[in-house]
Amino acid sequence: MSTYNERDLLRLAKRFHNTKRTYLLMNPLQAKHLSIQPAKTIEMFRSLGEKIKDSYDGIGLVIGFAETATAVGVAVAEVISKDCIYVHTTREAVPEEGNWIEFNEEHSHAVEQRLSGTHIKEWIKSTKSIVFVDDEISTGKTLLNIIAQLKAIYPEIENKRLIAASIINRVSEKNLAIMRKNGIESVSLLQLEEIDYDKQVENFTIFEAKESEYLDIAVNYEEYEPKVRLMNPRLGVLVQDYRRNLDEFVEDIINHVDIQGENVLVLGTEECMYPAIILGERLQNTFNANVYSHSTTRSPIGICMDEEYPVKSGFKLRSLYDDERTTYIYNLSKYDKVIIVTDSKMITNRAIETLRNALAMSGNSHVLMIRG
Repeated sequence: MSTYNERDLLRLAKRFHNTKRTYLLMNPLQAKHLSIQPAKTIEMFRSLGEKIKDSYDGIGLVIGFAETATAVGVAVAEVISKDCIYVHTTREAVPEEGNWIEFNEEHSHAVEQRLSGTHIKEWIKSTKSIVFVDDEISTGKTLLNIIAQLKAIYPEIENKRLIAASIINRVSEKNLAIMRKNGIESVSLLQLEEIDYDKQVENFTIFEAKESEYLDIAVNYEEYEPKVRLMNPRLGVLVQDYRRNLDEFVEDIINHVDIQGENVLVLGTEECMYPAIILGERLQNTFNANVYSHSTTRSPIGICMDEEYPVKSGFKLRSLYDDERTTYIYNLSKYDKVIIVTDSKMITNRAIETLRNALAMSGNSHVLMIRG
């Protein structure tokens, strides 16, 4: 199990036009907003999983929070037990599910969250402990909101051990006491004191990410649909089945590409982070390539050129999941090849064009879209 300090896991950015919370804590190892070699990301995720596994038993259900912790949650679940269920919350429309448990993430740019409810009663019944995984817990309100909803519908959850797991925990003693009163224990890789980050970002002068523009540059763009389709963790998956599915998905792609010695970006899309991270790790190991990973995001983050500021460039995109929605990509660099991994079933040409144009504006001329 690796250990981490604040310098390893924390970069401070300023949110663009968010008055509820002006700052954003960015983890440079998480492969979300900032690019990183995926092996380092997986090592961090699994360190959290090992800490939970060493401290708690009887865990049969792991719930991750969208969008940033979707990958953290499944990696943690893999370490705990291949026999447990993993499900993550979502903000996406999922036609296969008609029974949602809804709750709010009050400080977020996108407040509404929901959890698949069709099988949750049987999942709760068959476990002694439930782990809720987020990348960062600051007040515990989101966790209290979802647990209050679950308790109202499934009173049997009162008899379960509830664990709040996060990479960073900076919940005050007062709020920790409220969590404990509600039966919630907590475990994290890094415990921070309460700090006024709003004040710390006051002096950053930021501007908005720019629109992705059409450039008359030839881009070698290809799409590939693997024979193996990705399972949907928004609906809940048995961890061993999901990992087998991911391995087969990645193997199919490995047989399709050749990136010997190249510099490669594997880019996830919004809630679809983990398949991109796992593919990136396999590409690096298979081809001895220099591989990085991060993903598009709903988070509007300010751009600033100050030396210590983490986000120095960004583009506004149309979401691959809903082209009426704005998403973002930050700190794009030039690579020999960019591989996009998405689980969106309906992608419009307009959405593809905005992402392809952003990549072209950053010097990328070889793009492969994997439609999982």
